[in-house]
Amino acid sequence: MAQGQKTNRALVRGAEQALDQFKYQVAGEVGITPPPDGYWGDLPARQCGAVGGHMVRRMIQLAEQQMAGGATPPGAVPPAAPRPTR
Repeated sequence: MAQGQKTNRALVRGAEQALDQFKYQVAGEVGITPPPDGYWGDLPARQCGAVGGHMVRRMIQLAEQQMAGGATPPGAVPPAAPRPTR
């Protein structure tokens, strides 16, 4: 297998651990047993894609709630202040 550059990384320092926990939480909700050793390569792409798809849906839902001024769930990052226009 090719060992290319790793470009899929978190933009916020320290977010990797939170995203990893989120991945395991979503996997449990979808009904997929996460691998005990942390290596997801032995799972079929369909199962990994289901976990990723549900993660994206929940992140979009959170962003929409924040933009609409709705309640922010505990532990969620508040939206950034708008930039002033020139």
